[in-house]
Amino acid sequence: MRVALLLIPLPFVNKFLLETGLLIACSVKMVVRTVDLRSDTVTKPTEAMRNAMANAEVDDDVLGYDPTAQRLEAEMARITGKEAGLFVPSGTMGNLISVLTHCQIRGSEIILGDYSHIHIYENGGISTLGGVHPRTVKNNEDGTMDLDLIEAAIRDPSFEICYPTTRLICLENSQAHSGGRCLSAEYTDKVGELAKKYGLKLHIDGARIFNASVALGVPVHRLVQAADSVSVCLSKGLGAPVGSVVVGSKSFIARAKILRKTLGGGMRQIGVLCAAAFTALQENLVKLEGDHRKAKILAAELNKIKGLKVDVATVETNIVYCDILKGSRISETELVKTLEQYGLLILPEGPLRVRFVLHHQISESDVHYAVSCLQRALAGVAEENGDK
Repeated sequence: MRVALLLIPLPFVNKFLLETGLLIACSVKMVVRTVDLRSDTVTKPTEAMRNAMANAEVDDDVLGYDPTAQRLEAEMARITGKEAGLFVPSGTMGNLISVLTHCQIRGSEIILGDYSHIHIYENGGISTLGGVHPRTVKNNEDGTMDLDLIEAAIRDPSFEICYPTTRLICLENSQAHSGGRCLSAEYTDKVGELAKKYGLKLHIDGARIFNASVALGVPVHRLVQAADSVSVCLSKGLGAPVGSVVVGSKSFIARAKILRKTLGGGMRQIGVLCAAAFTALQENLVKLEGDHRKAKILAAELNKIKGLKVDVATVETNIVYCDILKGSRISETELVKTLEQYGLLILPEGPLRVRFVLHHQISESDVHYAVSCLQRALAGVAEENGDK
């Protein structure tokens, strides 16, 4: 068989492709690299996690027989210094189960921060499903709530004919909306003492408690020592694909397990998920310090860019909030869309503010690339407005 080759000059090929719509115009930015800093929840399971999932020993966990789930729950209880643990699909469910377990009477009231994740980002589940009333106290910039304000928010039980009954105080460590700030063990102890003084319980939303532990150099069990319950997320900083673990006393977890079933969180062979979470705990805990270091590098470099401002001193863990100065002539949504063209993904965080979250799949090279994208984006805006 004879094959004839027709050689066509490249300019003619490009002209044909362009005219037929098969070649994208050069003016369109071609994304050749993606750096995803939207959250530490965007990580992909590692090869070790996938292997662990494939080889996990499993059984029916609703009946209480999944050995891999039992092993993960026991390990999380050990790390947090609590008696028992319970695997749940998400941190939101973990917090919801904890609140409802502590507040079994509808109309109960909990005290929590006005910027807390439970109050803002969990669909009002404690009220919708549990009839629990939230009473907010102002979060300070460091994520704490003033002790005197917490105490003042506790209802006087002698006037229960009108007031809801305060039953629980909730803290968040690290405090995401405050930029990943960490609550000290000493502060948490004082809140715990206040709770005991009034016969209340203390729950900690520990979605990023491992980040707080690494940043403060304090073991997790010490940070949550005063708490009656803790919800610990495994799919944020640690990078597991799914899951959180609620920890507390054996009696608390026994009640929580019933609520998990009620809420649709009882799953069968969950060892497949727990195996990945256990691997994440083993391989990524040691990487958190590096995530924090890279977050601080990013913060310092962003703060050098004209039109942006970062309070570098407040960056304690893996979250960086960046303010867009009003003279920059670009909104947070416009900046996010512009950066997408370069393959840099971030989230808007309110008027003239954006958020970056570091995780174990972001390299230092990625950080510098992110900085260069911001530099180009802000420079492009200045050029469009005739600024020098």
